[in-house]
Formats: sequence, structure tokens, C-alpha cells
Amino acid sequence: MNEKSNLKEVAKLFLKLGTIGFGGPAVHISMMQEDVVVKKKWLSEQHFLDLIGATNLIPGPNSTEMAIHIGHEKSGWKGLIVAGLCFIFPAVLITGFFAWLYKEYGQLPELKPFLYGIKPAIIAIILSAIFPLAQKSLKTVQLAIIGSAVLVLSLLHYNEIALLFGAGIIALFLYTLKNNGSDIKTNSLIPLAFFSIPKTTLISATNFNLFLIFLKIGAILYGSGYVLFAFLDAELVSKGLLTRAQLIDAIAVGQFTPGPVFSAVTFVGYQINGISCSVISTIAIFLPSFIFVAILNPLVKKMRNSKPFSVFLDAVNVASIAIIVSICYQLGKETITDWRKILIATISILIAFNYKKINSALVVLGGSILGYILTFI
Repeated sequence: MNEKSNLKEVAKLFLKLGTIGFGGPAVHISMMQEDVVVKKKWLSEQHFLDLIGATNLIPGPNSTEMAIHIGHEKSGWKGLIVAGLCFIFPAVLITGFFAWLYKEYGQLPELKPFLYGIKPAIIAIILSAIFPLAQKSLKTVQLAIIGSAVLVLSLLHYNEIALLFGAGIIALFLYTLKNNGSDIKTNSLIPLAFFSIPKTTLISATNFNLFLIFLKIGAILYGSGYVLFAFLDAELVSKGLLTRAQLIDAIAVGQFTPGPVFSAVTFVGYQINGISCSVISTIAIFLPSFIFVAILNPLVKKMRNSKPFSVFLDAVNVASIAIIVSICYQLGKETITDWRKILIATISILIAFNYKKINSALVVLGGSILGYILTFI
């Protein structure tokens, strides 16, 4: 297949995932795994796991960075750009439309009946996707113990980044003890978690100042949309550029629209300075992800080929899966609260595990429709 055909394949896949990818990074990654590992076989399960682990070590939206990684693997630098843009674009477009509605009419349309059954279906998709990845990642008893410890600590709400790096460092330490430190270079492991840039002071709501604010957030933010909420609250609400009600609505839009939650920034920018600020803010928050992945992607295979780095990466992979399981459990505890949602979750799990050829988007759509119907019972 030539380069042009490869790019078309990449664009087609990530436009689809960006349009149907409801539910946050865990479900986006599970959908990517279904397409690029199981169906299209662009990547092996091991390399896909390595990319998840590597992505968790850098700031920014994980699923967007996975899309960028996969694009680079399939079509090089052009694929990197095409995959990222195609995955982000549908979310930004839909969020921009809601931002316009909100500014014109002061409220969001009522979508709760349609969203009722989506999260139970999403939990089923995540579980079916991470099961084979978990089997692949649990290579040794030591990794199983590390994974179990990370799962427990994650359920106790310990910091995810500390758990990821902690798992890798413990595995590396045990490997060093076993091998008497013979092939470890201590200066070769520089955690990207400590990357930071100076704090920007917002003087006024100019597009340039907002660009710097969102560039900084994109470059240093780890975690979920709730962490994004805290950053935006500190940078915008506390300075009087946005009300807290607007911010809550922005995060809500980011959560219930498909694609990355970071698209909430499109909504925020529109409320502050209209469409120009919306575009500039969106570019700024996603730009660091493209840069980080461009730097990191060529190193992933080198890490796998180096025994010490491979040990570190295996532990990070297990920790990543444990954290996804923890997120899934917490999401289930918060979401599956009545018999209707239990029914939707059960049906979705049975379908997702027993009918692998059914597209995950259809499971989400089915959950949404069933949820809509059951809300009237």
C-alpha cells in the first residue's frame, strides 16, 4: 500500500473514532486497540501496550497522543499529523457548535435521556478491550504483584503519575539487584513527568495571552478532565475571565461529546473571545502533544530493545492497565446505580465479550437507545 493510501486509511479511521468515541480516554484507547490491533493488525498487542505505557509518561490527553503515535507508526510524520488532527477535529467542531448555542441562548440542550445508557455500555467496551492487554502484560509473578499493588493504591486515590513511575522504578530497582547494576545507566532515565515551564501571568484576555495559558496547560497537565477543570479554574475563573458556571458547563460538554475531553477548551475560548480565541486556544492546548509524541515515538522501540528500559516499560504497562481497571471500577460505582443501568451494562458486557466482530460504536449506540427507552419505564 502506498503512502497516499496509508494516509487515507489513517484519516478515515481517526475521523471515525473522533466522531463515535464517547466516554473518555479509556474507551478511546479500547476502540483503537480493537481497530489497529485486532482488525487491521497495524500494531502487535505488545507494541500497542508499549505505546500506552509511553503515553502515560508524558503530559497531555492520552487518547489523542495514542492516535498521534499510531499515525506515526502507520505513515510517519504525515501520519502523525493526520491522525492527530482527524481525531481532534470532530470533537472540536461539535464542541464549537455547543459553544455557539450556549453563547446565543445561555444554556445547553437537554441530552440526559440519550446519555443515560452510554456509560454502562462504555464500561463493557473498556473491560472487553483491556482483558487481552492485561493477559499480555502480566508476564511474570513480579509484574502481577506490581499490577495488584498499583490497582489497590489507585482505588485508594493515590496519584496516577506517581504510581506509573513508581512501578517502573521499583521494577528497575529489582532488576538492578538481580543483575548487580551491570547494565544500568542511571543517567539514562529522565522522567518526563518533571518537565515544566514557567508560570504565565495573564494580564488581559488577549488571544496571545490565552494562547500562552493553554500552551502551558497542554505542556504540563497530567490526568483527567477533572484535573483540567482545576487548571482552568485557577487560570481563568480566579482572574475573572470566565465564571465557574461557564467552566462547569464547558467540562460537561467536553465529557458528553465524542473525542478528547480537552475539546472543552474550544468551548471556553469561544465564551471569552469568540471564534478566533476558540481556534487559538484549541491549537495551543493540543500542540504540546504533537511535539511530545514526535520526540518520544522513535524512542519507544529503543526502550523495548534495551533490557533495563524494557523492564521499566513492562512495569509501566502493567500499572497503566491497573489504573484503567481502577477507573472502570470507579466509573461503574458512580454510574451503575439502578436496575436499568445494571441491565444495560450486563447486556453490553455479554455482547462485547462474546461478539468480538461487532463494532464498539454499535454497543455504545445500543446502550444509548436502550437507556433512552428505559428512562420512560
